[in-house]
Amino acid sequence: MTRNRLYVLILIACFFGALYLLYQIYYSTNADTFSVCLIKNVTGYPCPSCGTTRSVVLLSRGEIISSVLQNPFGIIVSLCMVVLPFWIALDILKKKSTFYQFYLKTETIIRKPKVALVLILLVILNWIWNLYKHL
Repeated sequence: MTRNRLYVLILIACFFGALYLLYQIYYSTNADTFSVCLIKNVTGYPCPSCGTTRSVVLLSRGEIISSVLQNPFGIIVSLCMVVLPFWIALDILKKKSTFYQFYLKTETIIRKPKVALVLILLVILNWIWNLYKHL
């Protein structure tokens, strides 16, 4: 993936993520049963990332423990939504590729079998926890 394509994809994802988050914060009610999760809509069972939006909303309200208990992926998504647009903007303004280089190094590390196995195990454990919580 090229630098510019990566930056555009991340900025678009952050933009639509922020819009969805604002919708959830200001217009959604607890009575809403709408789910964007394809797995949950088809099978009735939550996926590993189910509850991430609720986790981000809880974190935006300062409820850190509740956010982590809802879904730890929410902390990662929140951090990405805050940091990445600024990092990419700085790269564009300074005509550098620091985030792209970080992305390439991270991808190299994640492709190592031992690292990938640990990450896959963490996702499976989170999925089991989501099933246990009946999200």
